[in-house]
Order: sequence, then structure tokens, then C-alpha cells
Amino acid sequence: MKCFSLRFFFVLMASLSAALAGGSAWSQAIRIGFQAPLTGPAASDGKTALQGAELAVEQINAAGGVNGRKLELVVADDQTQPAQAIPLANKFIGDGIKAVISGSYSGPTRAAAGVFQGAKIPYIAAYAIHPDITRAGDYVFRTTLTGEVQGRAVAKLVADVLKKKRLTVVSLNNDFGQSLAAGIKEQAAPLGLTIASEYSYGMGDRQFGSLVASVKKDDPEVIFVSGYFFNGGPLVAQLRASGVRAPIVGTEGFDTMNFISVAKAAAEGVIIATTLDRDSTNPAMKKFIDDYKGKYNVGAEMVAASTHTAVNVLADAIRRVGINDPAKLRDAIAATRSLATATGSITMNPAREVYKAAQIQVIKGGEFHRLAVIDDPVLLAPPAN
Repeated sequence: MKCFSLRFFFVLMASLSAALAGGSAWSQAIRIGFQAPLTGPAASDGKTALQGAELAVEQINAAGGVNGRKLELVVADDQTQPAQAIPLANKFIGDGIKAVISGSYSGPTRAAAGVFQGAKIPYIAAYAIHPDITRAGDYVFRTTLTGEVQGRAVAKLVADVLKKKRLTVVSLNNDFGQSLAAGIKEQAAPLGLTIASEYSYGMGDRQFGSLVASVKKDDPEVIFVSGYFFNGGPLVAQLRASGVRAPIVGTEGFDTMNFISVAKAAAEGVIIATTLDRDSTNPAMKKFIDDYKGKYNVGAEMVAASTHTAVNVLADAIRRVGINDPAKLRDAIAATRSLATATGSITMNPAREVYKAAQIQVIKGGEFHRLAVIDDPVLLAPPAN
């Protein structure tokens, strides 16, 4: 009896030691920096971006983590301000963070990119679209389409899906709006489009009386509007209230239920070019849509899908080379090939950009649904250098 008790004691101690050792390894979390606009006018998008990243981390950790270690997000608020993004980036670096994801807009992402490049810290832009972001250097990556590429998709949509020829372009006068307009103008003539008129507005604008009057006077066939839910929503509502009935094409900045809440009835029929297909049968995309709805009790949005994608791209690279050597991690991210994610298959090109089909969604009955998919490797080719 005594022998049995002693043997049981040693087995118990061995089990406890193994558990403690495993627990210690699990507690050594891999910290990932994550910036997003958690306050200010884009706070709603920032919250959604964070939720997408948190869902990815939760799923990865539930499946055993990365090489036996859990992931942990270290979150910072850039307030959508480039001036805030720079000290934020320096703090991440000073705190020993070895990789960072931007869940923010182009302005702050572009500002931070140069800081991380200088420190040789891998940095992934989840949905910021300005072309100069990845031009900061070889430690900077993007897992979505650039603005010019999205603009080309819009031109193709207008010409080949909507079968229209005359386009009025209304652009937000920031990095986002300018790069989208550049892509549309690049492809307008080749696709037989005429840009009848162009207008711009500011990030803080909410009243659009003179702009709406000018657009109405133009009697456009199609109106392209870039912006976000908090300024594009009022603009679309005011266009419809004035009697403008032409089709309105927006961008991924409208890919949120907040746009529908702000624009109300005017949102019905608005078409957007984005990277998330709510009607997809792709297993990874469908799983994300279902899991996001199950966790947050709200429909999935592009911003969340994009940050979910970026976290999985980074986690996949860490699995292959670990977190401690930034140069090896940079090379591993660059070597990403055919990774299934919430926004499609991810393969990095030499310029650290990706190819994706453009998902054309239309708002029907207060929800986003598929209208078309533009999958043209030549037209939508990402920057190659």
C-alpha cells in the first residue's frame, strides 16, 4: 500500500511538472502590435477592425496557438491621425514588439510605415490602400488591394456590368479618395468611359448642398462616390433627397452596416467594390462570416475581414520561422503563397502586394449581397515594384 502511494505521488508530481512546464510555455505569449482608430471620427471602423483581429487571435489560440505559444494583441489608438501614428510606432518598437499590423486608414498607416521600415520591424497594412505604404521598404506589406486597383475595378464595373458610358466622380480629398480616383481615370478611356465631371469634398464635411446641386445639374449616368460611412452616408442621402436617381457606386469605405444606418433608405441599391463577398461559398470566407456573426451578433464587414486576414498571414509566417528574427520573419511573410483567408487566397508578390478579385456587392433589403465578381489578373494586377 505504501509502495502504491509513493508511486502515485511520483506520477502526480511528474504530471504537475509537465503541466507547469507546458503552462509556462503557453504563458510566454507572442505579442503582436495592432494600431487602429479607436477614438475620433473613425472609431466605429477601429472597433470593427479590432474585433476582426481579436477573432483571429481567439481562433488561433483555441487551436493551440503558434508553435505552442498563444498570440496576444498589443493595441494602440492612432485616432486616424498621421501625427499620432509616428509616436505610437516608436512606442511599439521601444516596447520590444517584433511585428505590427495596421487596422487603420491610409494616412496613419503611411506615416507609421517609414518608422517600422527604419527599425526593420515587419508591418502589415490590413486595408489601407495608398500605394506609397509598401513603397516605404521591404519590411512593409499589404494584404488588400491598392486604391488604384480598386479604382480600375470600379471602371470595369461601370463599363461592363452596368453598361454605362458617362461617369461623375465625387472624391474624398485624402489618400483614400485620390488613389481610387487615379485608378478610375487610368482605365476610363481604355474601357470607353467618359468622366463627365469631377468633384471633391473634405473628411469633415456633412452638408453637401452646392455639390449635390452641381451633380444634379450634370444629369449623370452613374455617380462614383468615395468616402466613409460618416461622410459618404450623408452625401448619398442628400443626393437621393435632391431627386438624383442615377446608380451610385461606392467603395469599401461603405462596406459597413453603419453606412446603411446613416444613409437609411438612400442606401438601398448602392453598389460597392470591396473584398468581402457575403454570399461566398469559399470555405475560409464563409467560416469567417459565420463566426463573426456568431461572436458579435452583427453582420461581417470588410474592415474586420481584412484585419482577420492580416493576423492569419502574420501567424502563418511566425509558425514557419518564429518571432525573434525580424529579417527571417520578413522573408517568411514575403514567401506567403496561396494562404486561405477571410478575404480570399493570399500570395505576396515581389512588391509585397497581393492579387484579389474585386467583390461587387449591392445593398438590398438593408443587407449586402453579391452583384458581380471582377476577377481579371491583368486589370487588377497589384504594383510589381
